[in-house]
Amino acid sequence: MIFERNPKGTAEKLGNKTVAVAGCGGLGSNAAVALARSGISSFILADYDKIEESNLNRQYFFIEDIGKTKVYALEEKLININPNVNIISFFKKIEKNDVAELFRKADLVIEAFDSRDSKAMLVESWVENFPEKPIICGNGIGGLGNFEDIKIVKRKNIYICGDMEKSDQEGTFAPKVAIVANMQAFTAIKILLEGMS
Repeated sequence: MIFERNPKGTAEKLGNKTVAVAGCGGLGSNAAVALARSGISSFILADYDKIEESNLNRQYFFIEDIGKTKVYALEEKLININPNVNIISFFKKIEKNDVAELFRKADLVIEAFDSRDSKAMLVESWVENFPEKPIICGNGIGGLGNFEDIKIVKRKNIYICGDMEKSDQEGTFAPKVAIVANMQAFTAIKILLEGMS
């Protein structure tokens, strides 16, 4: 069984939950894979972009995925981990008016957008439509920074994972992106298993 080494009883609980992943690039693809490996069996994925070679330095994709849409390539990856996973995928740019309809069945959402405007739009719309449901955001993944500065900041039902800094250095490294993505995934697991604290 895929989840026999998970903490006892957690796969059954997580298997009844639905996680939305808004943005299927560096944060979203890595977080979704971690969640699928942990027992989440229902996902709502949304992204409008296609995979480029330059994405491979930090996203959970491979050479053979170049040119594919991120959302459907990620769907394939999750099914290859757990063939019983249920996925609803949207190949589109998410606008404010889409959030309630596309993500209403989710227990929580992983925010994994690149742009500040898109991040702000999603948080604002999510809080307006689902004030009782958590949103887990990624922030401050650029440049080097210091490992010990990466943390989780909680504001009501908004959880922000990252170092909270805008880096002067351009670009991202896989380890830092993966750390923050896995922090988002683990925060989601803790919330879904234990409730919000």
